[in-house]
Amino acid sequence: MTDVSKEQVLEQLRTVRGPDMDGNIVDLGLVSDVFISDGKAYFSITVPAERARELDPMRAAAERVVKEIPGIKAAMVALTADKRTATGPAAARAPSPPPPGRGEAHGHAGHAHAAPGQPAQRAKSGIPGVGAIIAVASGKGGVGKSTTSVNLALALKANGLRVGILDADIYGPSMPRLLKISGRPQQLEGRTIKPMENYGIKVMSMGFLVDEEVAMIWRGPMIQSALMQMLREVAWGDLDVLVVDMPPGTGDAQLTMAQQVPLAGAVIVSTPQDLALIDARKGLNMFSKVEVPVLGIVENMSYFIAPDTGNRYDIFGHGGARKEAERIGVPFLGEVPLTMDIRETSDAGTPVVVSNPEGAAAKTYRAIATRVWQELKALEGKGARGAPAIVFE
Repeated sequence: MTDVSKEQVLEQLRTVRGPDMDGNIVDLGLVSDVFISDGKAYFSITVPAERARELDPMRAAAERVVKEIPGIKAAMVALTADKRTATGPAAARAPSPPPPGRGEAHGHAGHAHAAPGQPAQRAKSGIPGVGAIIAVASGKGGVGKSTTSVNLALALKANGLRVGILDADIYGPSMPRLLKISGRPQQLEGRTIKPMENYGIKVMSMGFLVDEEVAMIWRGPMIQSALMQMLREVAWGDLDVLVVDMPPGTGDAQLTMAQQVPLAGAVIVSTPQDLALIDARKGLNMFSKVEVPVLGIVENMSYFIAPDTGNRYDIFGHGGARKEAERIGVPFLGEVPLTMDIRETSDAGTPVVVSNPEGAAAKTYRAIATRVWQELKALEGKGARGAPAIVFE
């Protein structure tokens, strides 16, 4: 197969006219960095948010012309709204938002009613067939968030729910290894992708689309584009819960999910020591600011039981996450011990919930899953929330 360069893709994209037929999308600066892997081209096109549906034919044209390049098997193209760069004539002529009560059709983002003197808020459209979307997050890496995410998803499945998991860590996807899945997803009609599956849960990850050793060097708009495609252009089917394994921190991926996806709630993972809890508070504060309910905190690596003596050791301290949950008034979901079997089964791609379902660790995860589901049901009983305003201080 002929290697295709970024310059070839950009040259082809110069044949696509910009909004209102002004210039072309490359010279107007609307195309993000182009990434090419395994014969697939990935990029996004920046447009004013309120014109996204109107300009979708431009996106389709860009996808079509890139797929005509010899050596390109597929193109993943998305429209993204980045107010810092969506300028110029096209942005200046963007129409005004529709009046209250006249949002766009189901399946597309409309506008929520804004308070006087405030900018209109974007209403967030759900994923067809998906009941609730849960973000599993942490303020820092290394606290076992992905291991918690996958065992939580499998525990929800073991509790009788239909479950999917989205690996939202573009730079360090873990799900292919944790769930022992290899290969590429099948592309269905149009742009829809069939998710991978193992242990009865549906899975999507950038790790299925890009080789494991490829370094992902993407800016914010590309991350946003990839996340939205993995959410909205995947045939998830009917799910009770979609668990989203978030990357560590409070950056582009987290804000994209909070702004554009109706998250039912977030689960925060932390280890007990003070340094980890400081970072966990950042995640808690971020979800609070964007009005996403925190379903609770999990204390991971809570303690260690020596397999030879049975003695308990609080290697990272103990009880810090529980105290933090009590301090801020959110549920404490449970303690997960630091055990050899959790580590070994995770590395082997046979998570402990499925490899040893009657073991103590699996029962702990199932109890956490039960509490998470109870919190979701309690929130549903309180009624739907309005679209949040994103506030930077």
